[in-house]
Amino acid sequence: MRGLFWLLALFGLAVALAVGARYNDGYVLLVLPPWRAEVSLNLFIVALLAVVVALYATVRAIAFTAGLPARARAWRERKRRDEGIQLFRDALRLLFEGRFSRALKKAEESYEAGIVPGLSALIAARAAQRLRESGRQQEWLERARNDERNEAAALMLEAEMNNEVRRFPEALSALTRLQEKKGRQIAALRLELRARQGIDDWDGVLHIARQLDKRTALPAEVAHEIKVQAHLENIARRRADAGQLQDYLRKVPAAEQGRRLTLAAARALADLGAVSEAQKLVETALDSDDPGAWQAELVTLYGNLDGPGATGRIASAEKWLPDHADDAGLLLALGRMCFRQRLWGKARSYLEASLSVQETREAHLELAMLCDQLDEADEANRHYRAGARLAAG
Repeated sequence: MRGLFWLLALFGLAVALAVGARYNDGYVLLVLPPWRAEVSLNLFIVALLAVVVALYATVRAIAFTAGLPARARAWRERKRRDEGIQLFRDALRLLFEGRFSRALKKAEESYEAGIVPGLSALIAARAAQRLRESGRQQEWLERARNDERNEAAALMLEAEMNNEVRRFPEALSALTRLQEKKGRQIAALRLELRARQGIDDWDGVLHIARQLDKRTALPAEVAHEIKVQAHLENIARRRADAGQLQDYLRKVPAAEQGRRLTLAAARALADLGAVSEAQKLVETALDSDDPGAWQAELVTLYGNLDGPGATGRIASAEKWLPDHADDAGLLLALGRMCFRQRLWGKARSYLEASLSVQETREAHLELAMLCDQLDEADEANRHYRAGARLAAG
């Protein structure tokens, strides 16, 4: 519609000019002594317009000719940039395709072209690492770090690659330099978590896992498992000192405690002779209203505790019987505790009850030793043979 309007306007202007020229009798007198020239006004206007158009075309032609070298340089630069961008794209694609030799070659060409050289160097470093060419990998990493805009990316890649080859101290060094520049980012914290697991820095693992959990940067189940594993490792390291172990256990948040942690801590305390502390830990866990807190391993450990407070332990275990009357492990633990206290009748009753629920080698051996104490050689031999049969089977 707009084109039609301008076409009509152009025709109207042409008609107006034609009519105006027809009725225009004016003239132009040009004097240049000793010459005089009289020219029609219409012709003068047309000639003047022609001169203006000719001058404009001449100037444009001169400007175009003078600008040819600059345009040629700009065209070559655009072509070089387009080729460099294509090289970079090819290098990135080949890297993700797993064609590392070709990716390295394309990245080198892209770097030489000067198009995003820092990112090209990072791609080359990753490709060289996949090709196990550590010398070229370090060379390209150094080139990437020379570009301030890519320094953080280079440090992240360096840490990730060091983690992959289990060079955890070098990974932590790169992450430390990164944190000095960019702070503690979530992606960097994940890499640091792996590195600290690799160097067995379990206190550091706990600290980072809590940060990631707080930021919901890890699934809750994964974060809990990592923290439990760190606690188990720390407990194992403190198995030689009961005081250090107890101090550590008091600092463990309730949300991070669990069945495996309780079992490991109770075993460590029992091994160190801290029987009363192990007893309290097990009783707290087994007295819980949570059905999932009942743990056969804890019951077995409780029955094996030997030291002061044996009578109290028997009483506590008997309080659990109404809810766990068919638990062979609890009955076996009661039998063992009564046996150590020379309560022969109760011990025999509990051990036989345990066998009636589930026949186990341990229960047969306990009964065999009990029969030996009571000078019942035939009965003792029968249980010894039954225990050996279960062990062999």
